[in-house]
Order: sequence, then C-alpha cells, then structure tokens
Amino acid sequence: MHILKSVWLFIQDQILGMKWLDALIGNALSFAGLDTTSRLGGSIQFFLYDVVKITVLLCLLIFLISYIQSYFPPERSRKILGRFHGIGANIISALLGTVTPFCSCSSIPLFIGFTSAGLPLGVTFSFLISSPMVDLGSLVLLMSIFGARVAVIYVAVGLIIAVAGGTLIEKLHMERYVEEFILSAGGVDMESPTLTKRERLQYAKEQVTSTFKKVFPYILVGVGVGAIIHNWIPEHWIEAVLGSNNPFGVILATLVGVPMYADIFGTIPVAEALLYKGAQLGTILAFMMAVTTLSLPSLIMLRKAVKPKLLALFVGICTVGIILVGYLFNAFQFLLL
Repeated sequence: MHILKSVWLFIQDQILGMKWLDALIGNALSFAGLDTTSRLGGSIQFFLYDVVKITVLLCLLIFLISYIQSYFPPERSRKILGRFHGIGANIISALLGTVTPFCSCSSIPLFIGFTSAGLPLGVTFSFLISSPMVDLGSLVLLMSIFGARVAVIYVAVGLIIAVAGGTLIEKLHMERYVEEFILSAGGVDMESPTLTKRERLQYAKEQVTSTFKKVFPYILVGVGVGAIIHNWIPEHWIEAVLGSNNPFGVILATLVGVPMYADIFGTIPVAEALLYKGAQLGTILAFMMAVTTLSLPSLIMLRKAVKPKLLALFVGICTVGIILVGYLFNAFQFLLL
C-alpha cells in the first residue's frame, strides 16, 4: 500500500502537477538574476509555470478526448440517447457531455440540435449542464491541483447536478417554453461516414489546433489573474472574503463567476492561487462551476433557443445546485485536503 501511495503521489506531483517544471523554471530565472522570492519574480515564475503546464496538459487532453469524440458525432449521440428513457436517459446524456465541447457556448449548438431532433427536453438539459461543467479534461487538471479525491467528487457532484436539473425540467413539462423554430426544425437523420484510424487522428489534431486557438487567450488571462492573486493580494483579504469567516463566501463566489466567460482551463490557475491564499475549497469550486456553466455569453445564446421562463429555471437550478455543492465541500474540506 505504501508503494502504491508513493507511485500515485509521484504521478500527481511530477506528471500531472509537473513540479519538476516549476523547479526548472525557478532555477532558470534565478540563473538569469531574478529573485523568485520577490513579488515580481514569484509572479513571473507562477505565470510561466502555469502557462506551460496547462498548455501541455490541454493539448494532450484535447487530442485524447477528440479522438474518443470522433466515435460520437451528433447524429450518433442522438441515436444513443434516443434508446434510453426516464432518469436513465438523463444519466447517459450527462455522461455523454463529458466527452463533448469544452465551454458552455460550444455546447449550445449541440443542445439545439438534440432538441430539434425530438429528444426529451430534460435529457438535452442534462447534456447542456454537464458538458461545460465536467469533462475528462477537468478530471485530470483538477487532480493536478487538488488531488484525486477532490477531482473525482467534483465530477460526481457535477453529474448529479446535471441529472437532477434535467429530471426536474422534464417533470415540469417546460416544452412550451422552447422557441417555436427549434421545435419545428426537425432533426438531421443521416449516418456519419465511417472514419479510418488515420482520419480520426487527423480530426483529433485539428481539434487540438482549433480549441487551443480559442482557449489559449483565456489561459493567459486566467494565469495572469492567478499570478496577481498568488503574489500581490494579501492573504487576509482573501480569507476575509472567501474564507471560513464569511458565511456568504460561496454565494458571492457564485454570483461573481456568472458574468465571466472561460472554461475549466482558464479557471484552474485562479482556483490554484485562491486555495494557496486561504480561500475555502467549496467556495473555489463554486466559482469554477459558475464560470464554466453560467457564463453570460452562453446565456445570451441560450435565450435565442428558449423563452425567459425556461432560461430562468435553468439558471436557478444551476445556481442553487452550485451553491449547495460549495457549502458541502466547505463542510467536509478537512476530510478532502
């Protein structure tokens, strides 16, 4: 057992966390005459380390996930979902969301396509919630920062929110609040061409390039914000606003996260810096969930497909679920970290 634990810690710290890279960058900056213990030097080290680490993990994860995704084009996904009924369909839909797009805005066209194809509304909303909130990439990246236990529980509760939210929308029969042009569009019923292994690899490479171009600016912004928090903002400020002494920290973090637009890759460095400064785990995760699931641009896009009452219900379900998860993580933080 001790050997297995040591192996896992090595994987978490040196492979996923790339601690060797942090030390390498620190030594290189010191050799160049920069004091990495100063605020400026520490910020530069944090920025370079996180940008390189997240970029490497991002490209590897996008390649692997895109290769898997090549087996699940929209029309095939629709047919898979169409075979299930009841809560089982919501569960499969939420799980399918883990191998699809990396941000809320890119999930909405698929949501519209699934709804137009006649899939139950609750099932499509389970997909819409889970797709940006939890994916295979987030599992690996969260492991590199918070450890395997927190990462797995984060993904599990994200899937629970997706299934519960979709089920509730299904039970309330909200179909009349979907815009008419969506319901009357009809689905595309065509078979995807069978791709060769070479074509799947090419597709994965193209997805890496395309997604990287869209995501990289947010990584730079996220890491930049993280570097400022990490080295320039006093710990007592973070603890006062997002620490255990503020019972409204989770609610505040959720509300602050909603207007922002980023994906899991852009929020990771901010979360890392906040945790280092003393913010509570649940408060940090609530912020991440709010940013990735309820970004303002995605809500504007979704409004084109659904009416205000259904949009408000979707926002309400996600917000309440995120806040509850945040307080739950805070309550059991001592067991998780």
